[in-house]
Amino acid sequence: MPAHSATAPERPASGDDRKNVSRRRFLGYLVAAPTLVVAAEIGRQTYFPGVPQANAAAIPSPPLPAELYDLLDVIRDSARPTANLIRIEVNRDGTVSFALPRSDNGQGIITSTQMIIAEEMNLDPDQVIVTLADARPELVFNQLTGGSTTTFSTYTPIRVAAALAQKRLLDAAANELRQDVNVLRSRQGLITGNNGEQLPFGELTEMASSAVNEAVDVVLKDREEFTVIGTPRTKSDARAMVTGKKKFLADLQIPDALPTVICRGPNINSAPQGVRNIDEVRNMPGVTDVEQVPTGVAVRAKTFGQAVDAVNALRVDWDGGTVEGENDESVLAALRRGELPLAVPQVPGETVEGDFTFYFRSNSALETNCAIADVRDGSAEIWGPSKSPIAAQAEIAKKLGIAQNAVTVHVTEGGGSFGRRLFFDGLEEAAECSQAFGKPVKLMWTRSDDSRQGRTHPMATTRVRAQVSGESVSSFEIRHTSVATEINPGLSEAITAAANKAPGGNYTISQSIYLTTQTNPYNVGAATSLLNEVDMRFNTCSMRNIYSPDTATARELMIDQVAAKMGKDPYEFRSEFTKLTRWKNVVDRAAQEADWGKSMPEGTAQGIAMHVEYKGVACAVVELDCRPETVNRKIRSARTGPRVTKVTYVVDVGLIINPRGLEAQMMGGINDGIAMTLTSGLHLVDGHFVEASWDNYFYTRQWNTPPEMNIVLIEDSEAPEPGGAGEFGVAATCGAIANAYARATGKVPTEFPILHNEPLPFEPYPTVPPVPPSPTNGLDFVR
Repeated sequence: MPAHSATAPERPASGDDRKNVSRRRFLGYLVAAPTLVVAAEIGRQTYFPGVPQANAAAIPSPPLPAELYDLLDVIRDSARPTANLIRIEVNRDGTVSFALPRSDNGQGIITSTQMIIAEEMNLDPDQVIVTLADARPELVFNQLTGGSTTTFSTYTPIRVAAALAQKRLLDAAANELRQDVNVLRSRQGLITGNNGEQLPFGELTEMASSAVNEAVDVVLKDREEFTVIGTPRTKSDARAMVTGKKKFLADLQIPDALPTVICRGPNINSAPQGVRNIDEVRNMPGVTDVEQVPTGVAVRAKTFGQAVDAVNALRVDWDGGTVEGENDESVLAALRRGELPLAVPQVPGETVEGDFTFYFRSNSALETNCAIADVRDGSAEIWGPSKSPIAAQAEIAKKLGIAQNAVTVHVTEGGGSFGRRLFFDGLEEAAECSQAFGKPVKLMWTRSDDSRQGRTHPMATTRVRAQVSGESVSSFEIRHTSVATEINPGLSEAITAAANKAPGGNYTISQSIYLTTQTNPYNVGAATSLLNEVDMRFNTCSMRNIYSPDTATARELMIDQVAAKMGKDPYEFRSEFTKLTRWKNVVDRAAQEADWGKSMPEGTAQGIAMHVEYKGVACAVVELDCRPETVNRKIRSARTGPRVTKVTYVVDVGLIINPRGLEAQMMGGINDGIAMTLTSGLHLVDGHFVEASWDNYFYTRQWNTPPEMNIVLIEDSEAPEPGGAGEFGVAATCGAIANAYARATGKVPTEFPILHNEPLPFEPYPTVPPVPPSPTNGLDFVR
């Protein structure tokens, strides 16, 4: 019997399903204020969709936990109690303001939030001013940016608040015009009466305000009435970005905050044991201050160039760090000792097994870790692109020895994150430097800091064993073993952040994240997926998509091997064995769009993979060129290797807010997947990473980017709400590339990135001095 079929509730027609949800009544709050201020409360409204019909297969697989209640559900439910503290204000100039309690690092949530508010209030998105909120401890769990959860968790609260604001403005206009509210129309900040009279929002905001807090019922706009949501829109800051006008942290001018750089040790987490020439360095040109801090020796100077020169001139005695003597081989051996057994009893049939290694990877963003701090007179003011600002505020207060309410954390827009900015190392260090100097600082990490001392995606192994019994798969086991992954500071606030640091706390958080993100989308009998972690004192991080790129790569490689054992085509197996009809439809569409199975030259091949997460489903088909003339092409100091020549990517994330933004997110994730699978790994040697900058850490370059991308967005999804998108381009891409490689070369890859153990195409920089010199011969290589 198909999984979820005979006894499952019948799913209503998708249009009725969507309408029933959107027309529910929600509770919002009028906030006592001189002008109209509104808030949302959605605690009483919960939506559990009917379980979709499953796709038929011989031996169904029961749903794994993440298929019933996933990370998006966890984050949204934890945010519900404080949803009424998120407020929208109508200004006297007719604009609408909203301080978003999240962090925008280029993913476009400022733009999508403008669109959500504009939709419900019949505005142009340019009339909506969205800023990023400072750390607000009263929000508790409601100021965490991560796990592709922002839109999913804020979509309904923001709509409720916007709908209430619209209702109050219409009521005020009806009273002013002495007309029935039902004859009024609202468009682009003007309310028009039955006789053509017009009242701007700005003239109504005081009349619509409330002297006391008041609960009000509202009804949200039907999806069929949307005119803003679902239309392509360029990011609100796109022009500023390409013209150089966009302000990042280093562009922010805070009085007396001078450039500051930290001299860091040769090994991971090396701590300073003393400085031999501190007075000499203090007298170098432009240097104002030099002090030892917990993570190194901080230098403050008039320019960053002078600070870097001073850092490289320091002669510091260092200890060996936390992983002295460790290398790739020793870490792999430790992981092997921590691997959990494969436990499903074997039945008659054939066994298919795979064992895969994933090396350390960097998630350094375009903008390095930067922060500004002014710590004086028992208070601290911090600026930085933090995704966990409440936890940052609490930790900084603790380290400075002051009260948490004496610390102000301003969340600024960031230049990329990949999960890195869930951690606030830069903000903490800036505060410590400012306290040591007694002066404001503008701290900047160098590229080598990011690669060698920053946080990394941990090294891991994934073992898979499947049992094939005739025309069915009776079991499919996954065992993922990782260097301990620091997921994030709890749920971004002080209580769970402290629990995370307790003995066993981080492992508990990791297990929770693993269980609420990992699925197996196929009917493969007894499906299990278990995590174990080995604490080896590395600085790790919940890099984009966390566990999924590794586990999906291993799973999808083994699905291809299972299909081959059963004499089935890789696509046909997926289409036949995929659990749910919604998922199968995406697989079928991808195969159709990519012309799956077409004739290709020897040494090239297609690969297919699917992934389910974030309330959505994605399927990638890639075309990979592994011919010698491609693999061996020469580019100076570069990794070239196999080339992805085309990617077809079909994705269903539910309701789409901004198709253009979603397409861009998928493009970024695809390039991440290419890097993770083929070229971008960190090499650990004697306690330090060899890579020291982006010139020798091989993220996807132009010569490895696919010339063709066909990204297909499912715009008529049956899902009534938007799912997650920020990380959704990665995992399916990784699996598809790995499968294409296996088909093109006849060899199933077992190490990732695939080129990791090839000879290094560069001469490693020394670890002392810590900042490699900037190139001075760039013009020699201009063509």
